[in-house]
Amino acid sequence: MHTVAVLALQCVIPFDLAIPVDVFGWTRLPDGSPGYRVLVCGPAGEVDAGTFTIRVRHGLAALADADTIVVPGVADEGAPIPGDVRDALRAAAARGTRIASVCAGAFTLADAGLLDGLRATTHWVGAAELAARYPAIDVDPGVLFVDNGQILTSAGAAAGLDLCLHLVRRDYGSAVAADAARFSVTPLERDGGQAQFIAHEPPAPDGLSLQPLLAWLEENLGQELTLDRIARQASLSPRTLSRRFREQTGTTPQQWLTRVRLRRAQHLLETTGHPVERIAAQTGFPSPSTFRDRFKRLVGVSPAAYRSKFRATPAA
Repeated sequence: MHTVAVLALQCVIPFDLAIPVDVFGWTRLPDGSPGYRVLVCGPAGEVDAGTFTIRVRHGLAALADADTIVVPGVADEGAPIPGDVRDALRAAAARGTRIASVCAGAFTLADAGLLDGLRATTHWVGAAELAARYPAIDVDPGVLFVDNGQILTSAGAAAGLDLCLHLVRRDYGSAVAADAARFSVTPLERDGGQAQFIAHEPPAPDGLSLQPLLAWLEENLGQELTLDRIARQASLSPRTLSRRFREQTGTTPQQWLTRVRLRRAQHLLETTGHPVERIAAQTGFPSPSTFRDRFKRLVGVSPAAYRSKFRATPAA
């Protein structure tokens, strides 16, 4: 069974700690068996969690047996991590253990030197500080999480839920992940990134929401949808459309459309045997080669590799 070790440091943020414990603890395989063994471990038997104290059952030695280590944030991200914690994380990384951070947990990974040369994210409030303190890290404050393969980071608070569900999907496929998401009463994938929560305008008043347009776009993904055509459908100028899109989704019309097309393509790759050429046409990409290029660039693997991994549920 896949073992997940959640690292509880002093002044751990309780919400960050609870997310991986619950998501992985609730995950069930198709036969009803648990998908993960979850351990909470730390350098001390008792951990200050702000308004209460947590008793930790496992020490740092548990990290050596973990398949995945999750590092929640702590209240004071500026505090240096203990040397034994730093050594344990570095040793785990050297063994090839998958390591993920939730929210300000990225500062712990950065302090251990595990994010140097990588793209990473954290809560948008601390993104500038992370970038200033660790210039070797490519900090992206606009996304919900970043998957570098072995090392992953998530943005603030609930983005840890997105990251954990993404890991379930990597491990056991979309069907198991979808069940875990339903149990958590959350979508398996959320539109947009952390950017939608940073500094955008208040929600649009009645009559100005883009929701009807977004629904129309999803229904017409297979068509050629230029900015001008989308603007005509919305009865707006291209400039006004772009501004409202940025305000309400945190991205541009074409970037939003590409993400939706890729999500539809992922669904078709997982649930059908349609050839890549057909899926490219169904999702509105101008050619199979363009589809393959965009898919690999944004998803990280080719459509064929994605289908191979996610169409069938891997064995536990």
